[in-house]
Amino acid sequence: MRSTVISQGVTITTRCEACGGVLILDTGQHIGGGRLWWGTEGACQSCPVAWCDQVFGDATPEEIRQALLAEHGPARLRMTAPEASAVPVLRALREVHGLSLAQARALADELKTTGLVGTFVEMELVASRLRHHSVGVTVETSSG
Repeated sequence: MRSTVISQGVTITTRCEACGGVLILDTGQHIGGGRLWWGTEGACQSCPVAWCDQVFGDATPEEIRQALLAEHGPARLRMTAPEASAVPVLRALREVHGLSLAQARALADELKTTGLVGTFVEMELVASRLRHHSVGVTVETSSG
């Protein structure tokens, strides 16, 4: 069975702090090994400044999230059967986000009513965990 890589990125042009030249940043998120990863690569067009960072964790830096949301728009995760049992929903949300039961209940209520909103990769990660627990969900994007 082939696995599908879920990723989303954006290229940002800014000023190099070292020389004042043009700095190109490639940044984004992807799912790897059932975890959320984020990364940034930067290279100055005028001097040797360059780097690459890749990290996994619960929280992507807000500047990366905002760049992805600005470029691609938000994704909304919705349940296809909002009357589904709360137990698998709570279990999945707690597994993905490491939430307390009270926090998971609040997030589950939001999921059942308006849906959860975030980057495409964030919503696909939660969706995959919910599907693993046999909860029907869909991820909607502004482009689709």
